[in-house]
Amino acid sequence: MGAVTVSVVGSTGSIGRQAIEVVEAQPDRFDVVALAALRSTDLLADQARRLRPQVVAVGDAALAPALARSLPRGTELVAGPDGLVEVATVADVAVNGVVGFAGLPVTLAALRAGRRLALANKESIIAGGPVVRAARRTPGAELVPVDSEHCAVHQCLRAGAPDEVARLLLTASGGPFRGRDAAQLASVTVADALAHPTWAMGPKITVDSSTLMNKGLEVIEAHELFDVPFEAIDVVVHPQSIVHSMVEFRDGAVVAQLSQPDMRLPIGYALGFPDRLSTPFGPIDWTSLARLDFAEPDRATFRCLDLAYRAGREGDLAPAWLNAANEVAVAAFLDGAIAWSAIADVVEEVLDGYDVPPVGPVGRTVDDVLEADGAARRLAEQAVAAVAPA
Repeated sequence: MGAVTVSVVGSTGSIGRQAIEVVEAQPDRFDVVALAALRSTDLLADQARRLRPQVVAVGDAALAPALARSLPRGTELVAGPDGLVEVATVADVAVNGVVGFAGLPVTLAALRAGRRLALANKESIIAGGPVVRAARRTPGAELVPVDSEHCAVHQCLRAGAPDEVARLLLTASGGPFRGRDAAQLASVTVADALAHPTWAMGPKITVDSSTLMNKGLEVIEAHELFDVPFEAIDVVVHPQSIVHSMVEFRDGAVVAQLSQPDMRLPIGYALGFPDRLSTPFGPIDWTSLARLDFAEPDRATFRCLDLAYRAGREGDLAPAWLNAANEVAVAAFLDGAIAWSAIADVVEEVLDGYDVPPVGPVGRTVDDVLEADGAARRLAEQAVAAVAPA
Protein backbone atom coordinates (compact mmCIF):
# COMPACT_ATOMS: atom_id res chain seq x y z
CA MET A 1 0.00 0.00 0.00
CA GLY A 2 1.42 3.38 -1.01
CA ALA A 3 1.73 6.52 1.06
CA VAL A 4 -1.41 8.49 1.89
CA THR A 5 -1.46 11.68 -0.16
CA VAL A 6 -2.08 14.90 1.77
CA SER A 7 -3.02 18.45 0.83
CA VAL A 8 -2.47 21.17 3.43
CA VAL A 9 -4.65 24.26 3.00
CA GLY A 10 -3.39 26.99 5.28
CA SER A 11 0.07 25.43 5.28
CA THR A 12 1.84 28.53 6.61
CA GLY A 13 -0.36 28.86 9.71
CA SER A 14 0.07 27.11 13.04
CA ILE A 15 -1.95 24.02 12.10
CA GLY A 16 -0.42 23.79 8.65
CA ARG A 17 3.15 23.99 9.90
CA GLN A 18 2.49 21.32 12.51
CA ALA A 19 0.79 19.10 9.93
CA ILE A 20 3.97 19.26 7.89
CA GLU A 21 5.99 18.30 10.98
CA VAL A 22 3.77 15.23 11.39
CA VAL A 23 4.24 14.27 7.75
CA GLU A 24 8.00 14.70 7.98
CA ALA A 25 8.05 12.49 11.10
CA GLN A 26 6.32 9.71 9.12
CA PRO A 27 7.66 10.06 5.55
CA ASP A 28 6.87 6.43 4.75
CA ARG A 29 3.16 6.95 5.49
CA PHE A 30 2.37 10.37 4.05
CA ASP A 31 3.17 12.34 0.90
CA VAL A 32 2.27 16.04 0.67
CA VAL A 33 1.07 16.62 -2.90
CA ALA A 34 -0.45 20.09 -2.46
CA LEU A 35 0.11 23.19 -0.34
CA ALA A 36 -1.94 26.38 -0.10
CA ALA A 37 -1.76 29.66 1.78
CA LEU A 38 -3.56 32.97 1.57
CA ARG A 39 -0.59 35.36 1.52
CA SER A 40 2.58 34.12 3.25
CA THR A 41 4.45 33.42 0.05
CA ASP A 42 8.01 33.34 1.45
CA LEU A 43 7.20 30.51 3.83
CA LEU A 44 4.97 28.83 1.24
CA ALA A 45 7.84 28.80 -1.26
CA ASP A 46 10.21 27.40 1.37
CA GLN A 47 7.74 24.61 2.16
CA ALA A 48 7.34 23.84 -1.54
CA ARG A 49 11.10 23.60 -2.08
CA ARG A 50 11.36 21.20 0.86
CA LEU A 51 8.34 19.00 0.10
CA ARG A 52 8.16 19.33 -3.71
CA PRO A 53 4.37 19.05 -4.02
CA GLN A 54 2.60 18.67 -7.34
CA VAL A 55 0.62 21.88 -6.89
CA VAL A 56 0.79 25.05 -4.80
CA ALA A 57 -2.00 27.60 -4.39
CA VAL A 58 -1.95 31.18 -3.15
CA GLY A 59 -5.23 32.85 -2.24
CA ASP A 60 -4.10 36.38 -3.14
CA ALA A 61 -3.74 36.20 -6.93
CA ALA A 62 -1.62 39.36 -7.00
CA LEU A 63 1.17 37.48 -5.24
CA ALA A 64 1.29 34.66 -7.78
CA PRO A 65 3.89 36.04 -10.26
CA ALA A 66 6.55 36.53 -7.58
CA LEU A 67 5.75 33.18 -5.98
CA ALA A 68 6.05 31.37 -9.31
CA ARG A 69 9.70 32.38 -9.57
CA SER A 70 10.46 30.74 -6.21
CA LEU A 71 8.82 27.36 -6.74
CA PRO A 72 10.71 24.20 -7.64
CA ARG A 73 10.64 22.98 -11.21
CA GLY A 74 7.58 20.85 -11.96
CA THR A 75 5.32 22.34 -9.28
CA GLU A 76 2.10 23.79 -10.69
CA LEU A 77 0.87 27.12 -9.32
CA VAL A 78 -2.82 28.07 -9.05
CA ALA A 79 -4.06 31.36 -7.63
CA GLY A 80 -7.11 32.97 -6.12
CA PRO A 81 -9.84 31.51 -3.88
CA ASP A 82 -10.63 28.86 -6.52
CA GLY A 83 -7.05 27.66 -6.22
CA LEU A 84 -7.44 26.95 -2.52
CA VAL A 85 -10.62 25.02 -3.27
CA GLU A 86 -8.88 23.02 -6.01
CA VAL A 87 -6.06 22.03 -3.68
CA ALA A 88 -8.59 20.60 -1.21
CA THR A 89 -9.69 17.99 -3.75
CA VAL A 90 -6.44 16.52 -5.06
CA ALA A 91 -5.29 14.27 -2.19
CA ASP A 92 -6.57 11.39 -0.09
CA VAL A 93 -6.68 13.67 2.95
CA ALA A 94 -7.21 17.43 2.99
CA VAL A 95 -6.09 19.41 6.05
CA ASN A 96 -8.18 22.56 6.43
CA GLY A 97 -6.13 24.93 8.58
CA VAL A 98 -7.63 28.13 7.16
CA VAL A 99 -8.65 30.61 9.85
CA GLY A 100 -12.26 31.81 10.11
CA PHE A 101 -15.26 31.75 7.80
CA ALA A 102 -12.94 31.75 4.76
CA GLY A 103 -12.44 28.03 5.38
CA LEU A 104 -16.01 27.08 4.39
CA PRO A 105 -15.35 26.62 0.63
CA VAL A 106 -12.37 24.40 1.43
CA THR A 107 -14.45 22.22 3.76
CA LEU A 108 -17.23 21.85 1.19
CA ALA A 109 -14.84 21.12 -1.68
CA ALA A 110 -13.03 18.33 0.17
CA LEU A 111 -16.24 16.65 1.32
CA ARG A 112 -18.01 16.98 -2.03
CA ALA A 113 -14.97 15.38 -3.67
CA GLY A 114 -15.37 12.38 -1.36
CA ARG A 115 -12.11 13.01 0.52
CA ARG A 116 -11.19 12.68 4.15
CA LEU A 117 -11.20 16.12 5.73
CA ALA A 118 -8.89 16.75 8.67
CA LEU A 119 -10.78 19.76 9.97
CA ALA A 120 -9.14 22.43 12.09
CA ASN A 121 -11.41 25.18 10.77
CA LYS A 122 -14.31 25.01 13.21
CA GLU A 123 -15.99 28.12 11.78
CA SER A 124 -16.91 26.35 8.54
CA ILE A 125 -18.91 23.60 10.22
CA ILE A 126 -20.46 26.09 12.65
CA ALA A 127 -21.47 28.80 10.20
CA GLY A 128 -22.16 26.41 7.36
CA GLY A 129 -23.77 23.63 9.37
CA PRO A 130 -26.80 23.02 7.09
CA VAL A 131 -24.74 22.80 3.89
CA VAL A 132 -21.82 20.93 5.46
CA ARG A 133 -24.27 18.28 6.72
CA ALA A 134 -25.37 17.66 3.13
CA ALA A 135 -21.78 17.53 1.85
CA ARG A 136 -20.86 14.93 4.49
CA ARG A 137 -23.33 12.54 2.86
CA THR A 138 -21.15 12.38 -0.28
CA PRO A 139 -19.91 8.80 -0.85
CA GLY A 140 -16.36 8.49 0.45
CA ALA A 141 -16.49 11.75 2.39
CA GLU A 142 -15.14 11.52 5.92
CA LEU A 143 -14.62 14.22 8.52
CA VAL A 144 -12.09 13.73 11.32
CA PRO A 145 -11.76 16.73 13.65
CA VAL A 146 -8.36 18.23 14.43
CA ASP A 147 -9.47 20.44 17.34
CA SER A 148 -7.90 18.79 20.38
CA GLU A 149 -11.28 18.61 22.17
CA HIS A 150 -13.23 17.08 19.31
CA CYS A 151 -10.42 14.75 18.38
CA ALA A 152 -10.48 13.59 22.02
CA VAL A 153 -14.25 13.01 21.85
CA HIS A 154 -13.81 11.18 18.52
CA GLN A 155 -11.33 8.84 20.21
CA CYS A 156 -13.45 8.34 23.33
CA LEU A 157 -16.57 7.50 21.33
CA ARG A 158 -14.79 4.44 19.97
CA ALA A 159 -15.35 2.92 23.43
CA GLY A 160 -19.12 2.54 23.04
CA ALA A 161 -22.16 2.67 20.77
CA PRO A 162 -23.93 5.98 20.03
CA ASP A 163 -27.01 5.03 22.06
CA GLU A 164 -24.77 4.38 25.08
CA VAL A 165 -23.57 8.00 25.29
CA ALA A 166 -24.98 10.08 28.16
CA ARG A 167 -23.07 13.32 27.57
CA LEU A 168 -19.93 14.92 26.18
CA LEU A 169 -17.63 16.90 28.47
CA LEU A 170 -15.49 19.46 26.64
CA THR A 171 -12.55 20.75 28.66
CA ALA A 172 -11.45 24.39 28.61
CA SER A 173 -8.16 25.76 29.89
CA GLY A 174 -9.97 28.88 31.04
CA GLY A 175 -7.62 31.03 28.96
CA PRO A 176 -5.38 33.81 30.27
CA PHE A 177 -8.15 35.43 32.34
CA ARG A 178 -9.33 32.42 34.34
CA GLY A 179 -10.34 33.50 37.85
CA ARG A 180 -10.74 37.20 37.07
CA ASP A 181 -14.04 39.03 37.39
CA ALA A 182 -15.57 41.68 35.13
CA ALA A 183 -14.02 44.59 37.05
CA GLN A 184 -10.55 43.10 36.71
CA LEU A 185 -11.07 42.59 32.98
CA ALA A 186 -12.28 46.11 32.22
CA SER A 187 -8.90 47.35 31.01
CA VAL A 188 -7.06 44.26 29.74
CA THR A 189 -4.89 44.74 26.67
CA VAL A 190 -4.45 42.79 23.45
CA ALA A 191 -1.13 41.51 24.77
CA ASP A 192 -2.89 40.26 27.91
CA ALA A 193 -5.48 38.39 25.85
CA LEU A 194 -2.81 36.79 23.64
CA ALA A 195 -0.85 35.40 26.61
CA HIS A 196 -2.43 31.93 26.63
CA PRO A 197 -1.17 29.78 29.51
CA THR A 198 -0.92 26.42 27.73
CA TRP A 199 -1.43 26.64 23.95
CA ALA A 200 0.47 28.50 21.23
CA MET A 201 -2.17 29.52 18.67
CA GLY A 202 -2.96 32.29 16.21
CA PRO A 203 -4.30 35.63 17.52
CA LYS A 204 -7.96 35.11 16.61
CA ILE A 205 -8.37 31.74 18.29
CA THR A 206 -6.31 32.92 21.28
CA VAL A 207 -8.66 35.86 21.85
CA ASP A 208 -11.60 33.45 21.44
CA SER A 209 -10.06 31.33 24.19
CA SER A 210 -9.82 34.37 26.46
CA THR A 211 -13.57 35.10 26.09
CA LEU A 212 -14.59 31.39 26.16
CA MET A 213 -16.16 31.95 22.73
CA ASN A 214 -13.77 29.31 21.44
CA LYS A 215 -15.38 26.82 23.81
CA GLY A 216 -18.85 27.99 22.82
CA LEU A 217 -18.04 27.46 19.16
CA GLU A 218 -16.73 24.01 20.05
CA VAL A 219 -20.05 23.17 21.72
CA ILE A 220 -21.83 23.94 18.45
CA GLU A 221 -19.19 21.99 16.53
CA ALA A 222 -19.62 18.98 18.83
CA HIS A 223 -23.36 19.06 18.21
CA GLU A 224 -22.77 19.09 14.45
CA LEU A 225 -20.01 16.48 14.45
CA PHE A 226 -21.48 13.91 16.80
CA ASP A 227 -25.25 14.56 16.59
CA VAL A 228 -25.52 15.03 20.36
CA PRO A 229 -28.17 17.45 21.74
CA PHE A 230 -26.99 20.64 23.42
CA GLU A 231 -28.35 19.58 26.80
CA ALA A 232 -25.93 16.62 26.67
CA ILE A 233 -22.84 18.76 25.98
CA ASP A 234 -21.15 20.33 29.01
CA VAL A 235 -18.05 22.46 29.47
CA VAL A 236 -15.64 22.06 32.38
CA VAL A 237 -12.60 24.24 33.08
CA HIS A 238 -9.40 22.22 33.31
CA PRO A 239 -6.37 24.55 33.55
CA GLN A 240 -3.66 21.91 33.01
CA SER A 241 -4.98 21.06 29.50
CA ILE A 242 -4.03 17.41 29.99
CA VAL A 243 -7.54 15.94 29.74
CA HIS A 244 -8.63 17.07 26.29
CA SER A 245 -12.25 15.98 26.64
CA MET A 246 -14.38 13.15 28.01
CA VAL A 247 -17.41 11.05 27.15
CA GLU A 248 -19.73 9.87 29.89
CA PHE A 249 -21.67 6.72 29.08
CA ARG A 250 -25.09 5.80 30.40
CA ASP A 251 -23.68 3.29 32.92
CA GLY A 252 -21.66 6.07 34.60
CA ALA A 253 -18.31 5.19 33.03
CA VAL A 254 -16.27 8.17 31.78
CA VAL A 255 -13.67 7.72 29.05
CA ALA A 256 -11.11 10.52 28.66
CA GLN A 257 -8.20 11.25 26.32
CA LEU A 258 -5.09 12.58 28.04
CA SER A 259 -1.82 13.93 26.70
CA GLN A 260 0.43 16.93 27.02
CA PRO A 261 -0.81 19.91 24.95
CA ASP A 262 0.53 19.17 21.45
CA MET A 263 -1.59 19.77 18.36
CA ARG A 264 0.52 17.31 16.38
CA LEU A 265 -1.28 14.46 18.17
CA PRO A 266 -4.79 15.28 16.85
CA ILE A 267 -3.35 16.20 13.46
CA GLY A 268 -1.59 12.84 13.25
CA TYR A 269 -4.72 11.05 14.42
CA ALA A 270 -6.76 12.67 11.65
CA LEU A 271 -4.14 11.95 8.99
CA GLY A 272 -3.70 8.31 9.97
CA PHE A 273 -7.24 7.37 11.03
CA PRO A 274 -8.30 4.65 11.73
CA ASP A 275 -4.70 3.65 12.48
CA ARG A 276 -2.47 5.46 14.95
CA LEU A 277 0.95 6.84 14.15
CA SER A 278 4.14 5.24 15.45
CA THR A 279 5.59 8.65 16.39
CA PRO A 280 4.40 9.85 19.82
CA PHE A 281 3.34 13.45 20.34
CA GLY A 282 2.52 14.85 23.77
CA PRO A 283 3.40 11.80 25.92
CA ILE A 284 2.88 12.29 29.66
CA ASP A 285 5.57 11.86 32.29
CA TRP A 286 3.41 10.23 34.95
CA THR A 287 6.08 10.72 37.61
CA SER A 288 5.77 14.51 37.36
CA LEU A 289 2.03 14.97 36.74
CA ALA A 290 0.95 16.12 40.20
CA ARG A 291 -2.70 17.10 39.82
CA LEU A 292 -5.69 17.50 37.51
CA ASP A 293 -8.15 20.26 38.46
CA PHE A 294 -11.70 20.80 37.20
CA ALA A 295 -14.20 23.61 37.81
CA GLU A 296 -17.39 25.13 36.44
CA PRO A 297 -16.88 27.99 33.94
CA ASP A 298 -17.74 31.51 35.11
CA ARG A 299 -20.65 32.17 32.76
CA ALA A 300 -21.45 35.59 34.22
CA THR A 301 -18.01 37.00 33.41
CA PHE A 302 -17.41 35.04 30.21
CA ARG A 303 -20.77 35.62 28.54
CA CYS A 304 -19.73 34.39 25.11
CA LEU A 305 -20.13 30.77 26.21
CA ASP A 306 -23.87 31.11 26.81
CA LEU A 307 -24.29 33.25 23.70
CA ALA A 308 -22.92 30.31 21.70
CA TYR A 309 -25.31 27.89 23.41
CA ARG A 310 -28.13 30.30 22.57
CA ALA A 311 -27.19 30.43 18.88
CA GLY A 312 -26.74 26.67 18.74
CA ARG A 313 -30.16 26.00 20.23
CA GLU A 314 -31.73 28.55 17.86
CA GLY A 315 -30.22 26.51 15.03
CA ASP A 316 -30.51 27.11 11.29
CA LEU A 317 -28.27 30.09 10.46
CA ALA A 318 -28.01 31.56 13.97
CA PRO A 319 -24.54 30.01 14.43
CA ALA A 320 -23.48 31.77 11.21
CA TRP A 321 -24.62 35.08 12.74
CA LEU A 322 -22.75 34.30 15.95
CA ASN A 323 -19.56 33.42 14.11
CA ALA A 324 -19.66 36.49 11.86
CA ALA A 325 -20.34 38.85 14.76
CA ASN A 326 -17.51 37.33 16.75
CA GLU A 327 -15.03 37.59 13.88
CA VAL A 328 -15.83 41.29 13.44
CA ALA A 329 -15.67 41.98 17.18
CA VAL A 330 -12.38 40.12 17.69
CA ALA A 331 -10.81 41.90 14.71
CA ALA A 332 -11.90 45.23 16.18
CA PHE A 333 -10.39 44.32 19.56
CA LEU A 334 -7.10 43.23 17.95
CA ASP A 335 -7.04 46.55 16.07
CA GLY A 336 -7.54 48.45 19.34
CA ALA A 337 -10.96 49.77 18.30
CA ILE A 338 -12.97 48.24 21.16
CA ALA A 339 -12.33 46.92 24.65
CA TRP A 340 -12.11 43.20 25.38
CA SER A 341 -15.35 43.37 27.37
CA ALA A 342 -17.17 44.80 24.33
CA ILE A 343 -16.69 41.61 22.30
CA ALA A 344 -19.60 39.92 24.08
CA ASP A 345 -21.70 43.11 23.79
CA VAL A 346 -21.27 43.18 20.02
CA VAL A 347 -22.08 39.48 19.64
CA GLU A 348 -25.18 39.76 21.82
CA GLU A 349 -26.51 42.77 19.91
CA VAL A 350 -26.10 40.95 16.60
CA LEU A 351 -27.84 37.83 17.92
CA ASP A 352 -30.70 40.01 19.14
CA GLY A 353 -31.15 41.13 15.52
CA TYR A 354 -31.06 37.60 14.08
CA ASP A 355 -33.38 37.47 11.08
CA VAL A 356 -33.09 35.18 8.06
CA PRO A 357 -35.46 34.27 5.23
CA PRO A 358 -37.45 31.03 5.37
CA VAL A 359 -35.86 27.83 4.10
CA GLY A 360 -36.38 27.33 0.37
CA PRO A 361 -37.67 24.16 -1.34
CA VAL A 362 -34.13 22.75 -1.76
CA GLY A 363 -33.09 23.52 1.81
CA ARG A 364 -30.33 25.87 2.87
CA THR A 365 -27.74 26.74 0.24
CA VAL A 366 -24.26 28.22 0.32
CA ASP A 367 -25.78 31.51 -0.85
CA ASP A 368 -28.01 31.49 2.23
CA VAL A 369 -24.96 31.05 4.45
CA LEU A 370 -23.07 33.82 2.65
CA GLU A 371 -26.02 36.21 2.90
CA ALA A 372 -26.44 35.47 6.62
CA ASP A 373 -22.73 36.01 7.18
CA GLY A 374 -22.81 39.33 5.33
CA ALA A 375 -25.91 40.57 7.15
CA ALA A 376 -24.44 39.71 10.55
CA ARG A 377 -21.14 41.38 9.70
CA ARG A 378 -22.91 44.60 8.75
CA LEU A 379 -24.80 44.61 12.04
CA ALA A 380 -21.60 43.82 13.92
CA GLU A 381 -19.73 46.70 12.28
CA GLN A 382 -22.53 49.04 13.37
CA ALA A 383 -22.35 47.65 16.90
CA VAL A 384 -18.56 48.09 16.96
CA ALA A 385 -18.91 51.71 15.84
CA ALA A 386 -21.46 52.33 18.59
CA VAL A 387 -19.22 51.04 21.41
CA ALA A 388 -15.85 52.25 20.09
CA PRO A 389 -14.31 55.14 22.04
CA ALA A 390 -14.83 58.52 20.36
